[in-house]
Amino acid sequence: MQTPETTSTRPYMVRAMYDWCVDNNCTPLIVVAVDASVRVPAEFVQNGEIVLNVSLGATSNLSLGNDFIEFKARFGGVARDICVPLGRVSAIYARENGQGMTFPLEAPRTDPPPSDPKPPSTPRPSLMRVK
Repeated sequence: MQTPETTSTRPYMVRAMYDWCVDNNCTPLIVVAVDASVRVPAEFVQNGEIVLNVSLGATSNLSLGNDFIEFKARFGGVARDICVPLGRVSAIYARENGQGMTFPLEAPRTDPPPSDPKPPSTPRPSLMRVK
């Protein structure tokens, strides 16, 4: 008998650790292994990683989804849209005490993050002369 395929536990663990940080007045930080699928400010990436503060005070429109972590944040005073596939999150921990969880990295993705502009797939409408 085959076992049914299950979803990843990673998004649930990230959300649980996030909630634990918030409940204990700690600042949740995520460590992200940056590749082409990650949308973060490249100038803040060091050694292929970036550490992001995902507290409510540092972000707006935070979404901890099953596939992506998405939010808006300011970097050097400039508002940026951030999108991180959950498979690229290698850790979440509390800044104040270092308690948290680490995760093995999933294979790098080659598809772009959601909401990247895509060219229209249908031809543009054109005007015709009506008699």
